[in-house]
Amino acid sequence: MPEEKSYYMTLEGKEKLEQELQYLKTERRQEVVERIKIARGFGDLSENSEYDAAKDEQAFVESRIAQIENMIRNAVIIENDTENPDMVALGKTITFQELPDGEEESYTIVGSAEADPFEGKISNDSPIAKSLLGHSVGEELTVPTPAGDMEVKILKVE
Repeated sequence: MPEEKSYYMTLEGKEKLEQELQYLKTERRQEVVERIKIARGFGDLSENSEYDAAKDEQAFVESRIAQIENMIRNAVIIENDTENPDMVALGKTITFQELPDGEEESYTIVGSAEADPFEGKISNDSPIAKSLLGHSVGEELTVPTPAGDMEVKILKVE
């Protein structure tokens, strides 16, 4: 049997997944079942696009439920590293500056399950996070990006 993948996340991220799972199981699932019932009333199922759309939505909801259950079952909660407060690690917010004179950027490194670049949360699997992990405040390093390598200096770790 293949080894299950671990999903690194904050306690907040796990709680958010649990809320989504609860919503999908209690409300969303019932809404889809109701749509299927209504669509069946439209007649011949072989040419019923409403029915097909509702069945597709049902498959999506059930797939998402299974995915979330797996993520919660294999969740590894990120603990704050108090021994090395200046070292980049999962769950910490890192501020760095692109060298020689770029703007400061801040990101929180989280597990892939709760990554959201628009909220400043990047996955520990991303090239930027992989390059920063294990380094400390004041260090300068090269970070590979799709647009080419960039030199950065770590300014702050929180």
